[in-house]
Amino acid sequence: MFRFIAWLAVGLTVALTSCTTSPAQPKPLRALLITGGCCHNYPFQAHQLTNAVAKLANVAWTVVMEGGSGTRAEISLYDKPDWAKGFDVVVHNECFADTTNQVYIRQITSAHQAGVPAVVIHCAMHTYRATDIDDWREFLGVTSRRHDHQSKYPVKLVEPVHPILKGVSDKWVSPMDELYVIEKLWPNAKALATSVSEQDGKTYPAAWINQFGKARVFGTTFGHSDDTWRDENYLTLVSRGVLWATGRLEK
Repeated sequence: MFRFIAWLAVGLTVALTSCTTSPAQPKPLRALLITGGCCHNYPFQAHQLTNAVAKLANVAWTVVMEGGSGTRAEISLYDKPDWAKGFDVVVHNECFADTTNQVYIRQITSAHQAGVPAVVIHCAMHTYRATDIDDWREFLGVTSRRHDHQSKYPVKLVEPVHPILKGVSDKWVSPMDELYVIEKLWPNAKALATSVSEQDGKTYPAAWINQFGKARVFGTTFGHSDDTWRDENYLTLVSRGVLWATGRLEK
């Protein structure tokens, strides 16, 4: 089941596509994808993500694509005090580096701190980077304000037995993508996979897990290029991260 909501400056466009589930099927996972902003092919990414997760689980998606293509926006859904109510997981794939409204940001993080699981992808790590407060960064599990050039980065699985990494090759080399410079891995976060910067020679987390309040959070800094979103290792990683965050990934 897939529900797409595009919030535009000129109004609201809604498209619905659904599939019938049989009584024998388990209740679908209710997932919210927040996406949009600068620098990426968000419609394609949403398509690839939802199709990839569908191979592993029955998921009812609500996709909110809002904010245009700039670096500053506030998603209207977040204005609702109970914006995350009814969802089993929220996937953040938005890119608004210059949004600084602290009340707005805490409206988002408070829902997760209360227990709503999350997955954070690529430019979510640079979203709200201009703000003075650390709430969003603590939620993500990493602090990052810049990235290296695009390249094909070898990925080291530092926790290869973790269930999220099942099916991810230990010889994985990313398609052309950006390696984010991680200034800080927060105390409740743990790296699952790393890559080495071609610029400074340092090793940075490329995928990790985090505990933020009552919520599980999975994150990855990869996800810039369309080729990455076609890569089976990447799609496996993110799909299993979605299920792990909700506690539905047993092995």
